[in-house]
Amino acid sequence: MVSRPRTELRQFADLEELSQAAADEFCRIACQAIAESRRAVITLSGGSTPRRLYELLTTDRYRHRVAWDRVEFFWGDERAVPPDDRDSNFRMADDVLLEPLAIPSAHIHRIEGERNDLNAAALAYEREIARVFGVLPDGPPPAFDLVLLGIGADGHTASLFPGTDVSAESTRWVVPQYAPAIAANRVTMTPRLLNAAQHVMFLVAGTEKADALAQVLEGVRDPQRLPAQMIEPTSGVLMWFVDRAAAGRLDRSHADHLSTPA
Repeated sequence: MVSRPRTELRQFADLEELSQAAADEFCRIACQAIAESRRAVITLSGGSTPRRLYELLTTDRYRHRVAWDRVEFFWGDERAVPPDDRDSNFRMADDVLLEPLAIPSAHIHRIEGERNDLNAAALAYEREIARVFGVLPDGPPPAFDLVLLGIGADGHTASLFPGTDVSAESTRWVVPQYAPAIAANRVTMTPRLLNAAQHVMFLVAGTEKADALAQVLEGVRDPQRLPAQMIEPTSGVLMWFVDRAAAGRLDRSHADHLSTPA
């Protein structure tokens, strides 16, 4: 019998309330990891939803709760753009979170999306992940303390898009990815690596995500069409932080089977 990941669904009134709860959980996980292993290794997400979370983490309410010089930052995916491009996932997080917190450059591990050879960029990122964790890049994937993810209206997550099957990838941690629906090249962590994490936190907000969220959580399993369904942590915790608008099409009976803190 295949075990299912421990799953929590937490619903909030709006993006602001969601982001505050996510900031509390982010700090809790980071502090626990630092206490246990003297550092936290976290994978950031791009997109518009996590931006408010990143802003909150730099405020007085949160910035003094974490020993930020003991946090290592990675990215779940990146666009094929230079790091100073306005579409860069790295740039958004760097501008809003890392620079304001004065994170040491040695603890910032970005994907080199500007490379002409994106497979080489993916392989280089695998080696960087292995170096930081002190493991072999062709061995079992290491466990990030926290992975932040979102979903698109089409059910994608990271740069795992519909019709681009990496669910069968059994060796690679990071791969180049072409998204035909948007004619874009990306580099992305694979489900094999993402699912090794101790905690995976999806942040989902807005009515435009409601249909996708309902299909991912309650629809027929079809990872080719809904890649977010590939994310099932092997032994970690899967958390869905959703606002009321995004949760609008969820069946109440589904939520009742998940852990929904008051």
